[in-house]
Amino acid sequence: MVRVPLTEAERARGERLGAALRDARGQRSMVDIAAEAGISVETLRKIETGRIPTPAFFTVVALANAVGVPLDELRDLADSTDSADGVRGAGETVPVANQGSVSLPAVS
Repeated sequence: MVRVPLTEAERARGERLGAALRDARGQRSMVDIAAEAGISVETLRKIETGRIPTPAFFTVVALANAVGVPLDELRDLADSTDSADGVRGAGETVPVANQGSVSLPAVS
């Protein structure tokens, strides 16, 4: 089976998902969150940096539970856009449950 390449919008959504997870992690270490979610630290690193833009559903569920962000809010953060190209602006502040708000990094 051949995997269809991701679109730019899908890659950008993966980067926003990673940024939201990274910000929700706060001061907790990657080791702690990865262990709590039952994934490797390298997998968490790749998700947070957008190198795995479409992680498996149950991986996202485990990470959402580990960082304390409800799935619907995590989805909204990953899907939210305010520009025609579908990418939020760098430095824009968005709400995150139990964490106040976070600023999204630039998406390259």
